[in-house]
Amino acid sequence: MKSFSIAAGLLLSSTLLMAQSDGWTSFAKTKFETKYNEKAAEYFMMPVFPAELKAMVGKEVSLEGYYMPIDVEGNAYIILSKFPYSQCFFCGGAGPETIAEVYFKIKPSKFEADQFIRVKGKVKLNETDLEHGNFILTDAILVEK
Repeated sequence: MKSFSIAAGLLLSSTLLMAQSDGWTSFAKTKFETKYNEKAAEYFMMPVFPAELKAMVGKEVSLEGYYMPIDVEGNAYIILSKFPYSQCFFCGGAGPETIAEVYFKIKPSKFEADQFIRVKGKVKLNETDLEHGNFILTDAILVEK
């Protein structure tokens, strides 16, 4: 009976972990295709979001990662990276699925470069606007600093 309880507990734990998977895992399922952008008159790698990720739009997810000291005009949002600056998307060490724009409900205090933080917010996806990232969290809150 004890082994059954342990097995049931492990199954329940793994099911809960899968249900609460972080946003990075879901973002990584995005494929990218080369598409021509008429406004920029160039080809870009554009996201093709899977149905599973599209179903998450407007739902809350958690992300933990590193604050990127990217100079964003007006400081309306921050950039969060799954990896530290030396390995991030902007340095050529990772793909666009490893960064997210985070718009806070209430702007927290200033972060330090590569500060590890955890945020929670609602998923918004961007397929076309070249001025913004593909993955955006809105109404975000700082969970841990």
